[in-house]
Amino acid sequence: MHTARPSHAGLPAGPPADSDLPLGGALPRLDADSSSSRPQVRASGRVRATWAILLADLAALELSLFLGYSLRIFLLPWFPQEFQPQHYKGLALGVLVIPLVYFLLDLYPGYGMNPAERLRKRVQATFVVFSLLLAWDYLVQGHQWSRGIVLCTGLFAFILPALFDEIARHFLSNAGVMGIPVLVLGGGKTGRHIIRHLLENPGLGLRPAAILDDDPALEETRIFGVPVAGTLDEAPRFSSTIETIIVALPGMDEGRQSKLIQKLPFSHVIVVPNLQGIQSLWVTPRDLGGILGLEVNKNLLMRSNHTMKRCMDLVIAWPLLLFAIPLIALSALLLKLLSPGPVFFRQPRAGKSGRLFSMLKLRTMHPNSEQLLREHLARNPDEQTSWARYFKLKSDPRIIPWLGSLLRRFSLDELPQLWHVIRGEMSLVGPRPFPAYHLDAFPPEFRGLRASVTPGLTGLWQVSARSDGDIDVQEILDSYYIRNWSPWLDLHILIRTFRVVVLGRGAY
Repeated sequence: MHTARPSHAGLPAGPPADSDLPLGGALPRLDADSSSSRPQVRASGRVRATWAILLADLAALELSLFLGYSLRIFLLPWFPQEFQPQHYKGLALGVLVIPLVYFLLDLYPGYGMNPAERLRKRVQATFVVFSLLLAWDYLVQGHQWSRGIVLCTGLFAFILPALFDEIARHFLSNAGVMGIPVLVLGGGKTGRHIIRHLLENPGLGLRPAAILDDDPALEETRIFGVPVAGTLDEAPRFSSTIETIIVALPGMDEGRQSKLIQKLPFSHVIVVPNLQGIQSLWVTPRDLGGILGLEVNKNLLMRSNHTMKRCMDLVIAWPLLLFAIPLIALSALLLKLLSPGPVFFRQPRAGKSGRLFSMLKLRTMHPNSEQLLREHLARNPDEQTSWARYFKLKSDPRIIPWLGSLLRRFSLDELPQLWHVIRGEMSLVGPRPFPAYHLDAFPPEFRGLRASVTPGLTGLWQVSARSDGDIDVQEILDSYYIRNWSPWLDLHILIRTFRVVVLGRGAY
């Protein structure tokens, strides 16, 4: 994936800009008595979002059954047909139990839930329901259903509902239907980061409506367009119109913060603790004699997880490589016809533990690309800063016209790296293996963190920012991935990779 503007869909945003935008005039205060100024989010919005996501799930599940039936009947004709068409209705009704389990798991609409967590719940629910359907068929119906069709349907049902959910949330967010208003206490660095993250990820369903802070310098200003509407003591005035509040005051005295939280008349209070630099996913609260403890699971330190990740790589990479071989061959032929020089480009890259390997990709640049880069930067000194921050150029003279841009836009030049995945030098998902000059731009601590994992064909940075993310965004997103790794996060990134690559967004 080619590695540009964060759109992180439930994952961490880049470092927020430390800027307040003073208003030209006094800002009307948002309170329970000011219907003209408070954000109007109709209660029907949650209902419409729930129905839209539910309908997307129903469509995805029935499509899964159709594809499972087609795969079994038409693509595997050498196996005896055991499934009678009249049984289709019974299995179709059985599949409709899955959305009921989704509802019990609070996935409708699932506001505030991380997309990797949503994916985990979806896959687990689907697995349980299909296991029960197989048990029902065996114990009650006496093998009326073809196990091949049920298993093929289950395979599609693991993937399609999650993909349809992403698409539905995207369209609902664009239509302004998705989300509920939230009040943010704290306009400092932490509050700014959270506000920016929520604004960039509308699929989470938490819309910052107003900010409260005691700092006089923030009075009647906006932070990323969200108004600072008063002081902390004014929070109760919003309780009639807002149900959810985020307390982003990690530096506040513990005693004062505890009293503040206790008197907040909101049904949902999200407290941001003073714990920076640790993972934020897969953390379990523990009651330790009335004291809150947080159990942090370091998934990448567990040997079983390494084995699971490696198995996922092999199971997915082999079919992808077989599918990619014709595309690689066609691209290589076009490259040979349109540009002199080798078809493939090799460059030393750092793998796990700093071990070097020769990374392979289809060549998308002219053979004298380094000379072209030096000459371009010398003629355009204003682009030297951009190169130092992004290691990318939007108008890159090194790229082969038309074909090189096409290969990079849809990441076709990266397809040969599936062979590195099979060899174990790379993983399907992980931080991208950078050239030495790119790695040297990062601090030593981050380089050490990156070296602790296997580099990936795609990653969180690639599906969130691609070419517009500077080195600060790269560091934040890769650090988040490493600290919060799980199979569900990998699957979520793979699903988003499909969407990003098909749309060709953010690459140049």
